[in-house]
Amino acid sequence: MAAVSRFLVGIDLGTTHTVVAFADTAKATPGEGDEPGTPPPVETFDVDQLVAPGEVGQRPMLPSLRYQPSESELASGETALPWGESSDHVVGELAGRLGAKVPGRLVASAKSWLSHSAVDRSADILPWGAPAEVPKVSPVEASASYLRHLRANWDQRFPNNPLHTQEVVLTVPASFDEGARALTLEAAKRAGLKVRLVEEPQAAFYAFLDEQRDRLEDALGDTRLAVIVDVGGGTTDLTLIQVELRESGPRLTRIAVGEHLMLGGDNMDLTLARIAEERLGRSLDAARFHQLVQQCRLAKERLLSADAPDDADITVL
Repeated sequence: MAAVSRFLVGIDLGTTHTVVAFADTAKATPGEGDEPGTPPPVETFDVDQLVAPGEVGQRPMLPSLRYQPSESELASGETALPWGESSDHVVGELAGRLGAKVPGRLVASAKSWLSHSAVDRSADILPWGAPAEVPKVSPVEASASYLRHLRANWDQRFPNNPLHTQEVVLTVPASFDEGARALTLEAAKRAGLKVRLVEEPQAAFYAFLDEQRDRLEDALGDTRLAVIVDVGGGTTDLTLIQVELRESGPRLTRIAVGEHLMLGGDNMDLTLARIAEERLGRSLDAARFHQLVQQCRLAKERLLSADAPDDADITVL
């Protein structure tokens, strides 16, 4: 008999950011008599990552970015992580900062490439348009590197309950085709994880049902069809769910899914980059334009943050 998982873990492997949430079943409160117990709270897993060369910080999100440094760019000690690992690449916050300064070395939006059927998604094609001397990886391997980072970080924090022994759910767009789903599973396998896929709009609706569990009938009213609109970093997902209220609990049936729409935060970044390129008065090559897009992404995030400055500078070398 398989061991019971202590932690229930959810991973949102996003186009622009990856987030991990978990519930510790040891924190659940058992019921007394006919009274139901209290489920464990859902917590966010703060991810250790490089935020500057040689400096590690915890962040609630891991930017889904991978930077391929040149041989002499970073010393081995500057890429060391708390779990005793030093890599030939950088993922997370520092990857974004370096990619905004150096053109042609940043892997971004790997999730969008996973669903791009016009290219060989298992081939080493990223960073797209990078010079020949820059090492390249496949969209699958880029995605696996983010999951590998999360697994190592989790195992360091919970050594008695390593991630590969826990129940792990990985969310995917509802509009992902079978090929993109299979490649997502392959990325998880390369990271040493066995996961169950859940569609992102359904996961969002499950969260709504959980929040309203004590007053679900009042919250739903006469509503029996729910449309979930999920605008993410690279895709917009639309899902239609039929809801049936039963004594045993709500029954959900997904009855329609929108077409795969490559529309999200990436498009805002691209639009800002095109406007900036026009103001520069010249066309940029693929590597420098990719650098400009990353600069615009960082500027957008600063300007939309809680303590936003009045303006943000964008510099292209």
